[in-house]
Order: sequence, then C-alpha cells, then structure tokens
Amino acid sequence: MLQERGVPMGRFVTIVLDSAGVGALPDASDYQDGPAANTLGNVARRVGGLALPNFGRYGLGNVVQLSGVPPAASPRARIGRLRERSKGKDTITGHWEMTGIITQTPFPTYPHGFPAEVLARFAAVTGKEALGNVAASGTQIIEEFGPLHITTGRPILYTSADSVFQIAAHEDVVPLATLYDWCERARELLVPPHNVNRVIARPFVGSPGAFARTANRRDYATEPPPGMLDRLAACGVPVHAVGKICDIFCGHGVASSVRVQDNRDAMERTFELLAGTSEGFIFVNLNDFDSKYGHRRDVRGYAQALEDLDALLPQLEGLLRSTDEVIFTADHGCDPTAPGSDHTREYVPFIHLGPVRGENLGIIEGLDYVGRTVEASFNLQEKAI
Repeated sequence: MLQERGVPMGRFVTIVLDSAGVGALPDASDYQDGPAANTLGNVARRVGGLALPNFGRYGLGNVVQLSGVPPAASPRARIGRLRERSKGKDTITGHWEMTGIITQTPFPTYPHGFPAEVLARFAAVTGKEALGNVAASGTQIIEEFGPLHITTGRPILYTSADSVFQIAAHEDVVPLATLYDWCERARELLVPPHNVNRVIARPFVGSPGAFARTANRRDYATEPPPGMLDRLAACGVPVHAVGKICDIFCGHGVASSVRVQDNRDAMERTFELLAGTSEGFIFVNLNDFDSKYGHRRDVRGYAQALEDLDALLPQLEGLLRSTDEVIFTADHGCDPTAPGSDHTREYVPFIHLGPVRGENLGIIEGLDYVGRTVEASFNLQEKAI
C-alpha cells in the first residue's frame, strides 16, 4: 500500500474525449480509412473555426491544426500526439491500451452480419429471431426496424466496423431488466471465435418517425487482462470511474462508479468527486462526442460539444489542488466528415496538466503512455510498463 510505504497519495484525473482523433495514422488504409481522416481538425475546418480558449492555452492548437485555435507560444501543458500500437480502432482497444493492455490480435468483426450459429444461439436466449443482423448506424436501424420490433417483440441486432454485438429494444416493449439479461447471456455465448469485445444494450423510446435512444445503455465487455487499474487498486489507490469506464474494464480495480446521462453530467460527477475525494485516480469517459456526433456525422454538434466542454474547464481548474494532475486524451477517431458512420484510425491528443513544465513532446509511441504517466504520479514506476 502506498500509505504503508510512507508515500503521500495525490489525485489524478484522466478525461477521455471519446473519438477525438487528431489525424490519420500511417496504417489508416489498413482500416479502410483515408489519409484525410482528422476528427478535430476537420470539425474545426468545416464549421469555420472553433472557440476553445482554454484548450488553446493548454496547447491543443499545437497538437493539431485547428481553425480558430492558434498554436500557443508557451503551452501550459505537456502535449503530444499518441500513436496507437494495438490492432483496432474501437473503444475497448483504445481504453485498454491506455492502461497497458496491448491488443495484438484484433477482435472479430462482422461487416456482413453474424453467422447462422450465432443467430440460432441468440434466438434460444430471447425466444425470438432477431431483426436486422447488419452493420448499420444505430439510429438508422431503429428507424428501419423499430415498427416491426414494436409489433413482434423481436430484438433488433446490429453491429458496425467495430467488434460489437448491439441489441436494440423499445423500453415499452422489452423491459430494461429483460434487455440486460439478454445482453448478459449473449456475452456468455459469444466465445471464441466469436468473442466480440462488447455486447451493448441499446434501449430506445418513442414512436415511428420519432424514436430516441435513452441513457440506459449498458456495455458488456470481454474480460480484460490485468492492467493499470488492477495495479493501482493493489497498491491502495482508489479508482473512481465516471461514465462507461467501469463497463469497459468489467469493474477491474474500480472502487466506485457512476453512470451518466451525457458529457455535462459526466463533468459534473467529476467535479463532485474532486470536491469530495482527497486522493485517488478519477477515470472519465465523455461518450457524447462519439455516440451522438461522430457516428451520426453531426459536425456542428461535435463542434458545439467541444466548445461546451471548453467552457467547463475553468470550473475544473478551480477544483484542482496544486499537486493534482489531469490528462485529456482520446481512444480513437470518429471523423464526422468521413464517409460512413464508423470510427477512424487516428492519432489521439495527449494534454497533461499539473505541476509539470509545458512542452511539446511530439509523436509518442503508444496510448499506454497515459497509464505510465498515471502510475509514475502515484510512485508506481517499478510497476509501470
């Protein structure tokens, strides 16, 4: 335990802007992405410039060329671009790599839908044949199959370019407890070679032509190998998860977790933790960037979400102690100006605030640099990878 070794414990916050990529990786073409993929850069260009004065002070404009956000002469933060080493461009792969878990073998994907044996086993779980079974945008597939789902009760099954098994159901047709049970049982049946990295419950409400997904989403991830969160917990560092972090890591090492409605709710829960927690690691996911704006190719929505987050940063800074540290980063890209509705294989930003000297680190190999930085802060260098 850190305290038993006489080492004072501080506070470290890592905030993941889910999908906030900053330029195509050299191997982007291997993932069906073009060299122009650049989530933040293209959003800024398309809307005619972003107003991000706080991120600008930190040095975001030095990390990626952003219309409206000039490079800072003296960035306040340690900044750079992280190059993913894992094989993939999805939430699990990105978050796991941050904690030192490198995915060398990609998780299986199903661009043409799931095979007959998987459908049969899932039908045995639900008692009904699934609708859909295609790679599609979540909002589009709900509009397409929602009316038939309401009349038949058959679950809507879909996937994407990511390794996901997504189950959509109307909350008035399939109770949430039933949908979650279906997902838990689907998680159990999806074993190699069909071990997708996430089963996702996608509840929705409304009527045909006006369906809306709710905040009652649940993610059922495959079990991760040991990583940074386990090491922190083993050394007595409390890990506080905000948003879908706990789901991504199946609760490994997590001392407390809170689900959130949206980005603002996630930041407010983070503020509450900073106001009421004297020590530990706070791990935050801001999912709106990805699910509401990236996948839906909503450029202006993405831009507004960035500006809304920037406006909250003074409040975050006001809650920090002089010894606290914060990292802003991302797990992958999801360029809303790119074709289709899938993630994009991109560099991600690294912005490190705290009692550190502002400097541009350039390109950094591996998202696990995030985890190594966190572990070093808690004096776990000997355990860091």
